[in-house]
Amino acid sequence: MENEMISTQYLVMIVTGVVLGTTARLLTIKADYRQYPSYPNGYLIHVITGFIAASLGAVAIPALMTKNFVAVTFLTLAIQQFRDVRRSERESLKDLENTEYTYRGDAYIDGIAKTFEARNYFALVVALVSSLTIQILNLDQMWINVIAAIVVGGITFYIINRFSKGKSIGDIADVKQGKVEIKGSELFVDGIYVSNLLGSDNAAKMYEEEGLAVVIYPHQEHYRIGLDNFGQRQAILFEATRALGGKRYHFSRKEYDEGRIVITLVPITGDINKLIDTVKNAPVLESVKKSSSLMKTKYVGRE
Repeated sequence: MENEMISTQYLVMIVTGVVLGTTARLLTIKADYRQYPSYPNGYLIHVITGFIAASLGAVAIPALMTKNFVAVTFLTLAIQQFRDVRRSERESLKDLENTEYTYRGDAYIDGIAKTFEARNYFALVVALVSSLTIQILNLDQMWINVIAAIVVGGITFYIINRFSKGKSIGDIADVKQGKVEIKGSELFVDGIYVSNLLGSDNAAKMYEEEGLAVVIYPHQEHYRIGLDNFGQRQAILFEATRALGGKRYHFSRKEYDEGRIVITLVPITGDINKLIDTVKNAPVLESVKKSSSLMKTKYVGRE
């Protein structure tokens, strides 16, 4: 029986799709490195899963063109595998909760796990679109096909990356340095009561000398809905302690009249500018987002 060899066109199509899809995954790793806990093993996991996703997307078109429909069914299997990856990432982050300065919180972990899964789809879609571009053009000059695939793949990556990109705290609120005040055993920031746990003289002295605080001011009233959420405040506090370290205390409190949020801690690295930048760059969690336009919709009762 004569051995069937893959054609040059399909080989170029597959290689181009795999390279572009894997590159898309690498770019998202760079953009989202702070959400992932381990180096270099964490990177290795992301690269390998991205490569697999890109491979599946790249071979889908050649498989269809050669009427190998069994191979296409692997896309369904891949989606299930990526969901298992999300589940594994969630479990891994939950196992690390007790080892951090403060908890990430379930809401933040869920968002990270979903992001981990979604980035694999980036690789799959970019690879699929790139391969499809080569198949549609099907020019004799293969280098033109490849360049077109790169352009279309890049545009596709830009669109889906822009679509999936979430907001950060700096997009919806101002973040300013807060004034730490100690009154007896009670801690205040800009006049906002925070805690009464500073019972000893050493604790009060430590906070007075080394404590840092920022106050978050929402741009609009409806942004208070998300900022007041405990999961959101916990995520901000986690990013603050991971960026500066936590020497002793860390607190998050909300002020009810104006909707201000206080983030305060005694850090290992006492850099207030770094604290402000970290809070501004903390992500707005998907689980707490609210649409102001939908909130204005009037309720119409059932007839």
